[in-house]
Amino acid sequence: MLAENPVGVFDSGVGGISTLGALEAELPRERFIYYGDTLNAPYGTKPEAEVLRCVRDVFGALRGQQVKAVVIACNTATAVAAATLRAEMPDFPIIGIEPALKPAALMRHGGRIAVLATPLTLRLEKFHRLMARWGEGAVPVPCPGLMELVEARDEAGAQAYLQRVLTELGSPLDAVVLGCTHYVFLRPMLREMLPLGTAILDGNAGTARQLRRVLEERRLLREAGEGSIVLETSGDPAGALPLMETLLERARAIARPADGTA
Repeated sequence: MLAENPVGVFDSGVGGISTLGALEAELPRERFIYYGDTLNAPYGTKPEAEVLRCVRDVFGALRGQQVKAVVIACNTATAVAAATLRAEMPDFPIIGIEPALKPAALMRHGGRIAVLATPLTLRLEKFHRLMARWGEGAVPVPCPGLMELVEARDEAGAQAYLQRVLTELGSPLDAVVLGCTHYVFLRPMLREMLPLGTAILDGNAGTARQLRRVLEERRLLREAGEGSIVLETSGDPAGALPLMETLLERARAIARPADGTA
């Protein structure tokens, strides 16, 4: 009956809710537990050892709820911890996320690709390997503080931040890669700021498809019944949970195109 068990999904805060929206769209019958580690957010400016410690704590909380798989809905946590955790738990399904540089590279037609991500994500070896393979024309753009603007729902601050980044980058840009799950909530804002021919990509849809493949291979796919979502936080529920609920509705709207290019 393991197929009836929930799938755990987590991020340092609320950004992984954008991934959750894509997971729900791909697998509407699954039961999900989303854990936002808001007490320790953000991960993207912390030392690697501290991020790994935080991720281990979250895994303990989720596995204590008998989840059948865990999705790391955080680029930084994936880069820091996924390989280590898979080595320690080889029989347990762990699905990560990474910046959508490969699909951006395949869409490139002579211009540049801007990769917006946290400073730690861009420093790690995992990203350097991704750049070595798919990074022709790509410009890594560290965005300290942008995640916090999303968490604070500071739209004016986020818009000013993105305008400054785009002005510094100049043109032409063939694509913008959102290398942090928080940034996906800024997609509608970016769409208004960028030419229609500039693609905006993230790793959420690919992560959702990978979860489906893994569950199918292991015969863990829930094939009947209604899906559900439970939202949890390591921080103050009174502050975090209402924000999560609001962002889940936004994530569902963003996930509807499902092609990652809108």
